[in-house]
Amino acid sequence: MARKKSDHDLGRRERQIMHVIYELEEASVGDVLQRLPDPPSYSSVRTMIRLLESKGFLRHRREGTKYVYRPTQSRHHASQSALKQLLTTFFSGSPTDAVAAILDVSSVDLTDDDLNQLEQLIAQARKDGQ
Repeated sequence: MARKKSDHDLGRRERQIMHVIYELEEASVGDVLQRLPDPPSYSSVRTMIRLLESKGFLRHRREGTKYVYRPTQSRHHASQSALKQLLTTFFSGSPTDAVAAILDVSSVDLTDDDLNQLEQLIAQARKDGQ
């Protein structure tokens, strides 16, 4: 039985594998291997994918002689879960502190469109009572 999944359980390579599978929507071990930067061996990727499945992040179906894997949750749901973990870990749960940190990063050049979108999101959050 798969244990409860937690995004912070993922290592760097597991996150890379999940990124590839989310991009492709479903993928075999070979598909993932072709798209990983500095890829490890086929058997290492297969083992990591099986671990991701045992953690509850992936499920598989058989297609001919190979298994094809797909995520168990949408990318949006996974990103929301990861963001909550990030907020808790680095910003004491404060969205304000997280946004302030993003705005403070010197390499981020926000365009007028970016700022307008942020203003609209804030206005919508106020309207929704969040």
